[in-house]
Amino acid sequence: MKLTRNFSKQEFDSKDGSEMPDEVLSNVIKLATQLQRIRNVIKEPLHINSGYRSPAHNKAIGGVKNSQHVLGKAADITSKNFTPAQLYWIIEEMIDSGDLLQGGLGVYSGFVHYDIRGTKVRWDNR
Repeated sequence: MKLTRNFSKQEFDSKDGSEMPDEVLSNVIKLATQLQRIRNVIKEPLHINSGYRSPAHNKAIGGVKNSQHVLGKAADITSKNFTPAQLYWIIEEMIDSGDLLQGGLGVYSGFVHYDIRGTKVRWDNR
């Protein structure tokens, strides 16, 4: 199922094969729309390392109990030609300018976490 010009539902599916609930799918569609905006700015594909996580999968990988991934509101992403730090700052600038929804933004050594929780939360886990 195509969600945006460049993102499909399968990219966001839980890695344990669990079915995505309908209320989660609506959040994933909203998230994919935001990620499409990032992709349009950087002019290259974004790879989704982790999108929706079923509660069981989230627990199995040691995710926090109130993870935005379980709600379908978060994605851990990478791109080929931008470091996680560069991608983080591009996303931060897009949020500041009103081009992206406010939410959680975290940088890790190998990826960036972006979520659409609606409140500003920032962290650096490099």
